[in-house]
Amino acid sequence: MTPELRALLELTNPWLSDPFAAQGAAQRRGPLNLLSRAAAPGLAAALEDRRRAHLVIGPRQAGKSTLVWSLLSARPQSLLFLNCEETLIRQWCVSPALFVGDMAEWLPEDGVLFLEEAQWLDEAGLFLKGLVDAQTGRRIVVTGSSSYHLLARTRESLAGRATRHALWPLSLREVVPTDSHSSPAAFRRARREAMERQLLVGGYPEVWTSRNAESVLQELLTAFVLRDASDRFRIERPDAFRLLLRLLAGQVGDVGSFSEWSHILGIAVSTVSDYVALLEETHLVRRVRPFIGGKRAELTQAPRFYFLDNGLRNLLVGGLTHLEERADIGKLMENWVASELHKRYPEPGEVRYWRTTGGAEVDFVLEPRPGVLVGIEVKARTGGTLKLTRSMHSFIEAYQPRRMLLVHRGEPERQEIGTTEVLAVPAELLPEALDELAEFGSEKGR
Repeated sequence: MTPELRALLELTNPWLSDPFAAQGAAQRRGPLNLLSRAAAPGLAAALEDRRRAHLVIGPRQAGKSTLVWSLLSARPQSLLFLNCEETLIRQWCVSPALFVGDMAEWLPEDGVLFLEEAQWLDEAGLFLKGLVDAQTGRRIVVTGSSSYHLLARTRESLAGRATRHALWPLSLREVVPTDSHSSPAAFRRARREAMERQLLVGGYPEVWTSRNAESVLQELLTAFVLRDASDRFRIERPDAFRLLLRLLAGQVGDVGSFSEWSHILGIAVSTVSDYVALLEETHLVRRVRPFIGGKRAELTQAPRFYFLDNGLRNLLVGGLTHLEERADIGKLMENWVASELHKRYPEPGEVRYWRTTGGAEVDFVLEPRPGVLVGIEVKARTGGTLKLTRSMHSFIEAYQPRRMLLVHRGEPERQEIGTTEVLAVPAELLPEALDELAEFGSEKGR
């Protein structure tokens, strides 16, 4: 171990010489008002397991490190913190065997090893696999992107060796919890205000608590495009990459055409595909594939794309203009519902859409249990009575889904069409509607 590395470890881990410094350091790294995160209970329980690494993944600035520090600040055992963006740390984290030997000098067996931004390691998967297999008895917690293998020569599987905890921008429930108000009217009013703000600024924690949301969003976008895409991932055409982001932002919810984008951007279709994959792996956009139920008239390949955060999407298409002044309120609503669904159903293929060659379409299709279908249509309108679109009628006629949701900015309503229960769901009550959906799917699937 070099003198430079020793000096860095002492500088970034002052509690190694002062045991009482760890809690203070953790408190300084967290916000004054720490919002409750859905992933916190699961991660807190998982940290008791010393046989696995515990990965906290998600987009940059979603609050991963803040969450980890908030949990570690209450733990009495020793801590070794490593920022993997540091060159000296990356050089140290190459050989698991040598690292484990060095670590014994700095961290007792009941301690916690905290690796921040592990995706910066050249071979993060291999390194973490080696640490877990060494069974040192120390807890290992890791933050970073789930695509920790983007720069790796190998894609080492951590199956059975790691727990995975996803942290996304704030969901509506995290901002206004279900039990946060004694009065149902007050609760709905707070939820509606929060939902409408999320439509504009999204849910990144720093953006949500800032008085200048647009400035913070611009910093986030610049950091991703310039630092990550251009510098870290060596994008050869950053101009085309930025334009692709704007195209995707303007076309959220539309069927994507790689060949069309290739023509507009002046790059190969394969390069467009690579850029889109990078946007997915770094949690900026999500691909939603079509639901194919066996009907000949259904689309079979073309995906749709949504941004994980409305704020970044809006910044790319011109700014954070007030809702009532926007011509794209429909796209804002649809993208926001897509992001809420992603936080609830993050695995690829869990959320799909339906569209026929004749133009009938339903925004989202879920299958909470095999054979139990649910369609979700999003409308930006307010008020009025529950009125099904022709496309909703077509989907119900074709598949008799158990439930059909119309998410809107109006009041709750209910009707039945054959065996399908149709519900108009106020957007601010979407989290509760999804809770009922999970219970409904479980009951109907028995």
